[in-house]
Amino acid sequence: MFALFEDAGKFFAGRVMSEAEASIQVELDSGKRVKVKSANVLLKFEQPQPAELLAQAQVQAEEIDLDLAWEFAPAEEFGFADIARDYFNEKASPVQQAAALLRLFGAPHYFRRVGKGRFRKAPEEAVKAALLGIERKKQQQAQIGAWAAELVEGRCPQPIRDQLYRILFKPDKNGLEYKAVVEASKRAHVAPLELLQRAGAIDSPYQFHWRRFLFEHFPKGYGFPPLELPQVSEELPVAPVQAFSVDDSSTTEIDDALSVQGLGTGTVVLGIHIAAPGLAITPGSPMDQVARSRYSTVYMPGYKITMLPDEMVQAYTLVEGRACPAVSLYVTLDEATLEIRGSETRVERVPIAANLRHDQLDDVITEASLTGQAPADYPFHAELAFVFRFARHFKAQREVVRGKPENFTRPDYTFRLEGNGDQEPTGQETVHITTRKRGAPLDLMVAEAMILANSLWGGWLAELGVPGIYRSQASLLPGVKVRMSTKPLPHAGMGVKQYTWATSPLRRYVDLVNQWQIIACARHGRTAALAAPFKPKDAELFSIISGFDAAYSAYNEFQSGIERYWTLRYLEQNGITELVAAVLKDGLVRAETLPLVLRAVGAENLARGVRVRVRVTSVDELTLDVHASVIERLDEAPAADMIAEDEAELEEEAGAAAGPLSLAIDVNDEAGPDEGDNTASAPAA
Repeated sequence: MFALFEDAGKFFAGRVMSEAEASIQVELDSGKRVKVKSANVLLKFEQPQPAELLAQAQVQAEEIDLDLAWEFAPAEEFGFADIARDYFNEKASPVQQAAALLRLFGAPHYFRRVGKGRFRKAPEEAVKAALLGIERKKQQQAQIGAWAAELVEGRCPQPIRDQLYRILFKPDKNGLEYKAVVEASKRAHVAPLELLQRAGAIDSPYQFHWRRFLFEHFPKGYGFPPLELPQVSEELPVAPVQAFSVDDSSTTEIDDALSVQGLGTGTVVLGIHIAAPGLAITPGSPMDQVARSRYSTVYMPGYKITMLPDEMVQAYTLVEGRACPAVSLYVTLDEATLEIRGSETRVERVPIAANLRHDQLDDVITEASLTGQAPADYPFHAELAFVFRFARHFKAQREVVRGKPENFTRPDYTFRLEGNGDQEPTGQETVHITTRKRGAPLDLMVAEAMILANSLWGGWLAELGVPGIYRSQASLLPGVKVRMSTKPLPHAGMGVKQYTWATSPLRRYVDLVNQWQIIACARHGRTAALAAPFKPKDAELFSIISGFDAAYSAYNEFQSGIERYWTLRYLEQNGITELVAAVLKDGLVRAETLPLVLRAVGAENLARGVRVRVRVTSVDELTLDVHASVIERLDEAPAADMIAEDEAELEEEAGAAAGPLSLAIDVNDEAGPDEGDNTASAPAA
């Protein structure tokens, strides 16, 4: 005797070896013997053989008309044998009974299970809805197949083109477009990105990077809504100074300026003047909401997306020829020893006498001219000479605390695009890359003045019990990163007791928040904690830190990636196939004359700092990947400045050597039309 039984939703048949009251022992065709509960035995039969019964039943099951079976099925609960007798004949064979069981079990939209081998027919409305769903799935599958076929043939359907960035980076895995790309990738045995590029969905690598960034961070566009320009409501005193700023010619958001008073008297007052949009923008106002939604200006070669509307920037930038609203920090110094004797913060209007420009004056305002070793024929010579002297002194003090000097052995790179004007770049412009050595006199003056202001203001906020947003670093050990918090903790990298960001309120939201708190301190002194917009342990500050940190990191990552794109364009436009580079680690090398870190075959076992010549064999402007190999070793010993570099900086540069894009699309996804993970995945550049 044979038996048909169910186990975990599957049907098996075998020879009955023995029977007990509650179970039987069955031998399967494989020879395996299993113990089956009597309640799970659905059919006992003498013939045919078990394997034949299941095979024949499967064939006959497909021939059963479900609509007809549903029509004459009883309204009450019934067994599969009942349907077999009604559908076939009164003497339905074991094969026919098994066929009925398989058919009923496989059609849950017609028949619902109520027990082992027991069913009840579904309501008519449910059957109609299920059939419509099945038909819809068939149509969807047909659409997926049609789109996949087009992609394989090298054509991109418009719906997929429209959903390109969502498919690749934040996919709806139930979407037909996503499924079509997955299906086409499998058919063509090609990665999704390459498949879409072949099909013409990506016609410009630059536009791909740019549109991907906008899709993620500015999905509704980066234009500003109509906003009323806020005004400073109070009369501000005019400072008795003539201030000057130092920036690049392309800078429009001039946040800071300097002034010097009292030269030759023995006591000098260094003024650090910061643009004050915080006097006009109030927390929670429409302008504040716009700034907070962006958190920072986004910079890239040839273009930028500002945090604030241009009319707001123009109203509060420290442009020469007018007295601009500012928060000023006046630091009183001993002229001879440069000892800090005190500081004072004022809210005022500051006359801006000049906007000095790095790119025009770096070769003129040199260390030699500032120290009297060369002629100094430029405005504010005496003031600049004093600021330079103080900057070197303050930097040396910080380095004592820091425990080691700051290295400025490598240049900063400036990108200039020729051909786009003030418009969005197309990616085809001619790119010029120039260098400016870090630590140049003008650069040093501004940097040290801002570090001084951010450090002193941070300490002042803490002294008055007014919360602020700080940046801290516990140590310079590898892996110890800079963190943002509301606690005034030491910053090991800067070599100061505490450090805020408060000197760039036109382009960083954290600086604007800190400026509100500093203004409250300037106006209310010891009672500032009661008047400041943000109170101690204010949850809103933690929310701002979290949002800013995420946005700022994403913007910097995009800037790094798009600068890498333009560097690769520079290689192509200038026919550069060989580079002199210094070995970093793990096979990475850094070009000496370009902002480019790349992996070079043959550099894996070389010591850090060894100079090599590498040949660039190919570049991919879409993935930003570079293929190169070492062709010549130029130095026997590593350069000393390379050995002394910070591990943290090396880690950051290693991360900049971007390989292929990290996509959220999964070609191994087997989800059905209404299944799968619908969670958006975060991309990595």
